[in-house]
Amino acid sequence: MHSIELLPDAATERAVRRVWQAVADAGLPSLADHGHPTNRPHLTLATADTLPAATRTVLAQALTALPLPLHLGGLLRFSGRFEVLAWAVRPDDALLALHEEVWRIVRETPEAGPPHPLLAPGRWVPHITLGRGRGAVWPGPDSRWLPPSASASASASASASASASASGTASGWWAAARRYDSKSRTTARIGPDRA
Repeated sequence: MHSIELLPDAATERAVRRVWQAVADAGLPSLADHGHPTNRPHLTLATADTLPAATRTVLAQALTALPLPLHLGGLLRFSGRFEVLAWAVRPDDALLALHEEVWRIVRETPEAGPPHPLLAPGRWVPHITLGRGRGAVWPGPDSRWLPPSASASASASASASASASASGTASGWWAAARRYDSKSRTTARIGPDRA
């Protein structure tokens, strides 16, 4: 399975990793515990069984829209086979348009296989995963997991490209995109890299 993912700018990535660490420090499931070198904060746009070279070329053209503004705000909790704690992405029109274009490109590829229904335009809930686990519970309000101490240093410097507040909101940039291959557990950049 291949996934097409957006990557945040460096300051936003540091802010997310601080939250990962805070969750891990509380002894709860966190992506900080996932030590594979490909593990990093990302936003999944679409998935496919295979992505032929021609499709990757068209995706790279679509992703020249990067960088795009990034807006995070509040927590999401998903239930299913695994429980998931995530930082909500507040999509703007540009992000929604890019998602729809990437989805269309992948769906028009016969080798892509069946689409993941939760990633379809209109059903997609954009987020950056913070933790996941069977039966996991992350108790408390957003402020427990997104406190000023976990994100405020992102805005401490005027030169930082991410900013944050006590309410768990942050802004920055979607700076790059990659393709993740779950079979080989490898990644490859797609389109521009301004991270």
